[in-house]
Amino acid sequence: MASSINKTILVIDDEEDVRNYLETALLDAGFKLITSSNGFEGLGKVKSESPDLVSLDLVMPKHSGVKFHYEMQKDPAFRKIPILIVTGHARDDLGKSDFDSLTMQGPGVYLEKPVSPKKYVSKVCQLLNIEVPADFVLGNDDPEEMRNELFSSLANADPELLKRALDALKKK
Repeated sequence: MASSINKTILVIDDEEDVRNYLETALLDAGFKLITSSNGFEGLGKVKSESPDLVSLDLVMPKHSGVKFHYEMQKDPAFRKIPILIVTGHARDDLGKSDFDSLTMQGPGVYLEKPVSPKKYVSKVCQLLNIEVPADFVLGNDDPEEMRNELFSSLANADPELLKRALDALKKK
């Protein structure tokens, strides 16, 4: 598998704080970064910088994620670049119809905002067919994942350790 050190990600999002959040997660994982605040600017960066993957917001002013995706599909060279949709509008009136049409004919891979750094970096690595970097320390911040991990750990846990864990939980 390839290393994240050699991979460049283009993050397109109109919200600066979201771009910074996603950028920080990717930089911490060792990726090279390019950012853009809209789809039109993003297309220019795809042409000049050739990213390995595009992280794309769906609803943006000037040039939406949907328009960006359609433009990418027109060029055979750009069609091969994986696109990860990161949106807060997959289910609301603002973006649902565009989202549905886009995922039916396009990337089909998306994450809903808010997204944890762990899920985001893991999905990027999955789309690029690379391993999550070993030195990228991720806390498990998804309650469902924590429960599943806890239950699987309990199955083989030492009885004394179980007693201490139960005591600790009762004190909370």
